[in-house]
Amino acid sequence: MKKSIRRSEPVFSLWESLLVLAGILGLLGFLIIIEHQEPQAPLLIAFVLLMVYGRLRGFSWNTIMAGVRTGLRAGVDPLVIFLTIGVLIATWIFSGTIPTIMYVGFQLISVKFFLPTVFLVCTLVAIACGSSFTSVSTMGIAFIGIGATLHINPGLTAGAIVSGAFCGANISPLSSTTNLAASTGQIDIYKHIKALLWTDLPAWFLSLVFFTIMGLNTRSASLAAIEKMMAGLKAGFWISPVTLLPVLLLVGLAFFKVPALPSLGLGALFATALGWMHHPTLTINQISTLIMNGYVAHTPNKVINALLSKGGISSMLTSEALIIFALTLGGLLIEFKIIRVIIEKVEQIVKGAGGLTVATALTAIGVNLLVGEHYLAIILPGESFKESFDHHHLPRQCMTRILNDAGAAVNAIVPWSVSGVFIATTLQVSTLAYIPFAVFPTLVTISCIIAGFSTRASQATSRDELVFN
Repeated sequence: MKKSIRRSEPVFSLWESLLVLAGILGLLGFLIIIEHQEPQAPLLIAFVLLMVYGRLRGFSWNTIMAGVRTGLRAGVDPLVIFLTIGVLIATWIFSGTIPTIMYVGFQLISVKFFLPTVFLVCTLVAIACGSSFTSVSTMGIAFIGIGATLHINPGLTAGAIVSGAFCGANISPLSSTTNLAASTGQIDIYKHIKALLWTDLPAWFLSLVFFTIMGLNTRSASLAAIEKMMAGLKAGFWISPVTLLPVLLLVGLAFFKVPALPSLGLGALFATALGWMHHPTLTINQISTLIMNGYVAHTPNKVINALLSKGGISSMLTSEALIIFALTLGGLLIEFKIIRVIIEKVEQIVKGAGGLTVATALTAIGVNLLVGEHYLAIILPGESFKESFDHHHLPRQCMTRILNDAGAAVNAIVPWSVSGVFIATTLQVSTLAYIPFAVFPTLVTISCIIAGFSTRASQATSRDELVFN
């Protein structure tokens, strides 16, 4: 009986890998940034072209489909969480939770200090919940509505929301990305957060200064417009302290370390029950329609109707499509070992703590640009450079800090990334409009690189000691 001979898969050279990546980035950049196309079609085109190129290079269809499945597996959690957040948004508007937050905000927030207040509140909510997405989809929606009434640039408001939310999630012990970074480096979560404070606090302070200065330059809003908005909210929604109970529930679940998915699901379910108590005539079919298609506001105020007609499962389907295409593209890049070839070359040429820091940060940023998935932007550089940090006698939290700062945070300012699409969909502000003002991800990346050049190898036996010159 003749034995079947398994043909070995082709191997990409360094230059071929670089050309492939340059081609993908060039295509995405041209179509999305220059031609102003939505990211879904460009990502699909890039995925199909890479798939065909891989087949022409000799990869089997089984290998290609294995890459697709590898990419999709990494995004299962975000895909389900996105759909649940869509339901949460609809039910929190239905129950009056988000309208009440907006109403209270109009009473308390000064126009001059609106932006720093947004930044501070979103930071605290993200720390408490451990989720940047939860902060954006709850407080973020309320602040976008307030900012529109105050005639503040929506991109600027969104920039403050994003900066606060991703800073808070970075340093929260409840954050999935923070825990993932710590587990990738095999260190204690609190040692990891302690290392993060060296870079995140300076970036947080500079961000606060930026939003304070921008807020002081904001022109005063019309008091009549604010009063009209408040009257419209009170006429169209249940404005009561009772409607803030879903917020307390979410914070309580986060305190007891309940994972994001059940927390969001329970928060949406509780808000639905609360809203039904106020509108007991609604049928099950109407509530099901609300969950599927989102809340539709019917108030005399057209601005309120535009701001608070959103949410539902269907509102997230466009984002789901983008994430799927981005993940499958990333899965092929991993399966073809294109990213691995470049990382291995980088490992050979880096020298010292500074060079290793830059290499790890650029790899995390590169994964964000190519794959658009923040979990992979943590895992791939972490697994690749872990031994290099040990070889240079550098503490592991130096690496995990970079994974959080240049991996998780930078994901927010990539137009076709999981976070970028989610933010744009939820806040209804294009990524290119808010990215110039989302200063925290940029500042914290610069901060972590500077910290890397200030770190010297530890001669101590414990890898957990940080030593600065």
